[in-house]
Amino acid sequence: MEIGEKIRRLRIEKQLTQEELANRCELSKGFISQVENDLTSPSIATLIDILEILGTNLTEFFSDASEEKVTYTYEDMFETENNDLKYKLMWLIPNAQKNEMEPIMITLEPDGRYIEEEPHEGEEFGFVLSGTIILHLGKKKFKVKKGESFYFKPRSNHYISNGGKTQAKVIWISTPPSF
Repeated sequence: MEIGEKIRRLRIEKQLTQEELANRCELSKGFISQVENDLTSPSIATLIDILEILGTNLTEFFSDASEEKVTYTYEDMFETENNDLKYKLMWLIPNAQKNEMEPIMITLEPDGRYIEEEPHEGEEFGFVLSGTIILHLGKKKFKVKKGESFYFKPRSNHYISNGGKTQAKVIWISTPPSF
């Protein structure tokens, strides 16, 4: 395992310079540089201090868990449908509800609609792939056509519907996850 490279990656993710990390750990910038370049190895106590500043611990750092998955295929996705409301819902990222955002694809049949959601923290974004939908925000309605998008802070009840004669498809992303 390349400890130095992993420490460098964590430091950059935390947007810290070598000097900032060194100061927080009461070490020298040169020592951090040597560790990151695998020219020296920190003691266990020093490594624990570095990892604490970087927001992790020894167990997580040395975990043999595979790298975070970045790409997904159709087989990874999960689909449900609601015949009463005439929609299909496809989760594009498995287990996205544990992430900060949750992307889905909704297919609305003519006269279909998605479930009305109550106000919540976060933000909502959608992009219409095909057809035309109506975005309902409280008492307001917005027509959104193919190739158009919507974005709002969910401060009132909201849902989408399809009053058209053709199927509509929408990519919808919610933060925090709510689907």
